[in-house]
Amino acid sequence: MLELDILDVAFGGKGIAKVPTEDGDFTVFVPNAIAGQRVRARVSQCKRRHAEARITAVLKRAPEEVTVPHQAIPGAPYITLPLAAQRAHKERTTLDVYRRIGEVPDLEARYEGWVDSPEGFHYRNKMEYSFSAIGREPGDDPDAEFADGFFLGFKARGTWWAVENLERDSGLFDPVLEDLLPTIRQACSDSGLPPWHAPKREGFFRFLAVRRSLSQDQLLVNLVTTSDGLDQFDAAAFHGMLEQHLGDRLAGFVHTLNDDKGERVEARDGRTHFVSGQDHVVEHLHGLAFEIRMRSFFQTNPRCAERLYAQVMAYAYADPLPEVEAPDPVTMDLFCGTGTIAQLLARHGGTGTRVVGVDIIEEAIDDARRSAERNGVSGLQFRAADVGRFLLDHPEYGGRIGTIVLDPPRSGISPKSLRKVIRLRAKRLVYVSCNPATQARDLVTLREAGYALQAFKLVDQFPHTAHVEAVSLLEFDANLLSSPDGMGDIATS
Repeated sequence: MLELDILDVAFGGKGIAKVPTEDGDFTVFVPNAIAGQRVRARVSQCKRRHAEARITAVLKRAPEEVTVPHQAIPGAPYITLPLAAQRAHKERTTLDVYRRIGEVPDLEARYEGWVDSPEGFHYRNKMEYSFSAIGREPGDDPDAEFADGFFLGFKARGTWWAVENLERDSGLFDPVLEDLLPTIRQACSDSGLPPWHAPKREGFFRFLAVRRSLSQDQLLVNLVTTSDGLDQFDAAAFHGMLEQHLGDRLAGFVHTLNDDKGERVEARDGRTHFVSGQDHVVEHLHGLAFEIRMRSFFQTNPRCAERLYAQVMAYAYADPLPEVEAPDPVTMDLFCGTGTIAQLLARHGGTGTRVVGVDIIEEAIDDARRSAERNGVSGLQFRAADVGRFLLDHPEYGGRIGTIVLDPPRSGISPKSLRKVIRLRAKRLVYVSCNPATQARDLVTLREAGYALQAFKLVDQFPHTAHVEAVSLLEFDANLLSSPDGMGDIATS
């Protein structure tokens, strides 16, 4: 355990502290810290040149911090920083990543600015709360031992096995639901069934996961339990309690059995029972309706996602569009998931637009097809295929691809998959990334393959966290090729 003064913050919210040694100052990185804080942190990893440590307690606040009416939670480490200060930190550190990792020439000329979230608070449409037999109350001395009891909230800082009760609105999710958590906790405790004991891997109550539709102001509640004691649990009574407090806002109540030992809401072999109502909520983006189930991937901040997608459309259909040799060019949405971007591309592209969405997960493609049919979107096809094998499986698209939209997972595009994307020979790429560090890495590879970064914007999808999204526009320029074969060295390796 160390007591550290946070001197600065690097990309990703890693606070920088120094520990004096006989050989000079030793660097310690502390995630989710704020410059100016003094913290107590436990070292989790130590290397020759630096160490990493997790905050267990904030001993002194930074001068920039302000008081907020929300309960502090680990998932919103910067909620005490004004949004303007959060933006300044994120923008500075993210642009530095594009300079260092992406080696972007004329960065200032390429950067087109910052896009704020329309809502700084209560913007999330999904939250997962944990039950635990070990935990503490909010405001307890951070040095105090954890106690046995019945807890419902978020994992305490630096632990995977203890929970701190959520007693009131965290500022991120639905305030009515979060103010109701103490009542839910008490009802579960009164049932006589135990909460999950993570070290022992036993108990009944495990998680409470909630989906919210902002456009319809409805909630879908999923109670996750084990099957040990199921015959003693009154699901109808639990549903009645939710209905009493949430009324018409309760879209549906789902009960999921999860006997896996791991700390995940979704079980590999779990069973789901729809106790009442619907198994989904409906969210609207840019006039399109999307059914969202508990396990569906959907943007966590829908209102900001509208701004993000508007920028994607602006880049995808920016003038002048590079010419495609073949007639009837298509726009492709790779890693399309349930097809949100693909539908918007088809609708905004105008008459004659052809959009193809590609994803390797067949279930996601099935959802995308149903969603497009329900929304009446034409000029759109979905293909369940590996991105790399797409042209082999569907040679009819060869030479016809004008624009590709990429929206990969947080880990980015693997080098192998990126080489395959390059081989599709699109004239324009629109690259959406929830991790600018991996996008900056890929920009180097794409530049070697002939793609020049034209413009990019940063989007604040997740206020009060270190995360930021980026949208980049790249266009093919043969003068950038690192080899004369028309593909670049990376495309043929």
